[in-house]
Amino acid sequence: MTSMDHDPLILNVDDTDASRYAKTRILSRAGFKVIEAATGAEALSKATSEKPALMLLDVKLPDINGFEVCRQLKDQTDTKTILVLQTSASYIGTSDKIRALEGGADNYLFEPIEPEELVANVRALLRLGHVERELREVDRRKDEFLAVLAHELRNPLGPIRNAVELMRGLDPNDREAHELAHQTILRQTEHMVRLVDDLLDVARISQGKLSLQKRPVELRGVIDAAIETARPMIEGRQHTLAAQMPDEEIWIDGDGVRLSQTICNVLNNAAKFTGQGGEIVLRAEKRADSVCIQVHDNGIGISPEHLDSIFSMFAQAGHSSDRVKDGLGIGLSLSKTLVELHHGTIAAYSEGVGQGSRFEICLPLLAAAPTAQTAVPSEAARQQQTYRILVVDDNYDAAEIISELLRLSGHEVMTVHTGKDALEQAASLRPDIAILDLGLPDMDGTMIAARLRQMPEVANASLIALTGYGKPADIERTRAAGFDDHLVKPVKFDRLTETIARLKSAGAQAASK
Repeated sequence: MTSMDHDPLILNVDDTDASRYAKTRILSRAGFKVIEAATGAEALSKATSEKPALMLLDVKLPDINGFEVCRQLKDQTDTKTILVLQTSASYIGTSDKIRALEGGADNYLFEPIEPEELVANVRALLRLGHVERELREVDRRKDEFLAVLAHELRNPLGPIRNAVELMRGLDPNDREAHELAHQTILRQTEHMVRLVDDLLDVARISQGKLSLQKRPVELRGVIDAAIETARPMIEGRQHTLAAQMPDEEIWIDGDGVRLSQTICNVLNNAAKFTGQGGEIVLRAEKRADSVCIQVHDNGIGISPEHLDSIFSMFAQAGHSSDRVKDGLGIGLSLSKTLVELHHGTIAAYSEGVGQGSRFEICLPLLAAAPTAQTAVPSEAARQQQTYRILVVDDNYDAAEIISELLRLSGHEVMTVHTGKDALEQAASLRPDIAILDLGLPDMDGTMIAARLRQMPEVANASLIALTGYGKPADIERTRAAGFDDHLVKPVKFDRLTETIARLKSAGAQAASK
């Protein structure tokens, strides 16, 4: 931290002792720390060594005039951010002021100067300087973030491309090699999906549109899901993970998916910043009317100066020496926002560099455990049901892959790529399910849904929007158009099949009443 950010230091430059003394006295009484210089050379030397926040610079100096001092100051990388308030009792014309401002001065005052005017100008410039430094820091972090983003998005593409090339050259009967390539593509695709989801969450946070789907959730299931998601990184780093949970059920009013995401982010952070073969401990315990989840690691730790900023957007406090800095630096910031939306708290603790770290998430307990849970169709039940399905998407590759997966699951599938074809084929297929993209070349998916709802042959069909649009307003739009569910691309095939089973099960129950 420099004098520019805390207790601003002012360098008062004037070769007249009485004038210099008066201005120093005025500024000191206003609460500023002031140092002095009587020549241009001394001013430049002290600017380099002391790094003042602002230089109060008289124009008429015995060696170098103030205009030249300002020019040299602004030309040097290590002093160009120092604010310059030039003053003069001799150069009091408009042309002098213009010359000073064009030479880099931040303001120019004619002497004599009223004490209140001097102090007000200094404070105004310091405020502007503070904002300017904040903007520079944001810009620096943005550039660093974009570089990291490009790196992280490119990373999965190499293995995906190589796996596809490998599959092209493999013996069709070599199931083990095909499965290896298949799993590689799935893992790397999941990584890219998480990156995109994080970026979308950042946008929702900045717009105040991040919402929760809260319901009673049991903590063990939330933590199990988080551990399962974080397991590849933990095992890839050869860490040992110990999870300690209370014996009794612990219920929270929350969004289970978001809470798992939060805990997973903390676990990934612990794995990322702990050297190979490290130890991670997750512990959950009840405390009065809350539950606290702690994640300890014996990794690189956090320096005291980074503890306050560890939850800032795009923060990257450091990285393990055996691993390049990875991730977008937004996971912990997202976790903080999600915890606070649940009316909880999250904090980081560390004894310092090399001493490991501890993160603690505390959430309010649900007053009473729920009495019944919503039934979910079993895997066996889902596999037994087959349906006629209409897939509508102008992306040929996406449509064909989804359709083929559905056919492998036993469904009868028709694939079309325009809204016109969808309406023409729906009457003959009489689908049980229609999966519609929204951005089609000839008409919007919501228009197709509205038209399908008017067709007797499709009256009982379940309509699923499968689209890249996932904002709350998009979901409201599809619901109003008659869709039964809204899935955001890319969707896991398991999620799609579960949605189909749930919608058809709900429809069957409604029809039997």
